Amino acid sequence: GAGRLAGVLEECKALAHLALNHNRIRAEGAGWLAGVLGKCKALAHLNLRRCEVCADGVGKLAEVLGDCKALAHLDLSYNGTFDSNVDGIGAEGVGRLARVLGKCKALAHLALSNNGIDAEGMGRLAGVLGECKALAHLDLSSNPMRNEGAGKLAGVLGECK
Repeated sequence: GAGRLAGVLEECKALAHLALNHNRIRAEGAGWLAGVLGKCKALAHLNLRRCEVCADGVGKLAEVLGDCKALAHLDLSYNGTFDSNVDGIGAEGVGRLARVLGKCKALAHLALSNNGIDAEGMGRLAGVLGECKALAHLDLSSNPMRNEGAGKLAGVLGECK
């Protein structure tokens, strides 16, 4: 599974694009990946869309994403679980991710759609977006942010030049 894959990835120093979308790697698999992603110095594109990593898995990944200096594209959309009815990474997961996003200086594309991110989560994300100078694409579609969350984002997105 993900443990074997992580062992192989550790040797792939030139790997620039990793797409594991639509695989149920879950939080455990995200932990295995987190153990090696920081060593993939050329990694520019990481797609973990629909991998059911939830908040715990995003937390594990967040611990090393700041070491991925070349990371320009990150897709964590649709990361709830289908069998236990978890809606996505939520405020907790996006909060853990937000702690490291400012270190991802090359990040130009961030997709977090359909992750159950509410107004609280949008506030956590908004608090760091100003540090993401390269960010050109932000996908937050299908999240329950409501007017309050949109207002929190508007404050920081209005400063994007």
